[in-house]
Amino acid sequence: MTLSVAQIDRETDQLVDEWLTLPEVAKRLDLTIGRAKQLLKDHKLIGVRRGRGGPEVPAVFIEGKDVVKGLPGTLTVLQDAGYDDVEALRWLFTPDDSLPGSPVDAIRAGRHTEVKRRAQALGF
Repeated sequence: MTLSVAQIDRETDQLVDEWLTLPEVAKRLDLTIGRAKQLLKDHKLIGVRRGRGGPEVPAVFIEGKDVVKGLPGTLTVLQDAGYDDVEALRWLFTPDDSLPGSPVDAIRAGRHTEVKRRAQALGF
């Protein structure tokens, strides 16, 4: 089974400050590259193609040696709402004055339940 990775558009790419290659993700999470790929396949992380290379993941999705708490569940909700990976990234990184900040900022601040609730509303 091959890993299908979407090509990101320039506008969405610019919303993310720092990107990690799959080997960098594996190193930060203390995993093999195969296990890091599995995180993408299982939709616990989002990886997109930013050029000709392999998938890259926003660095803010990793905290210490773990995926940020609440992110995998939010990604599942966005996928269930019909968002593809690029649309999900755009939504996660677009500032929202009512949060304040972006949804990914709120997730990192421990407000993932609120963000998931908002993501669920997108599907209706």
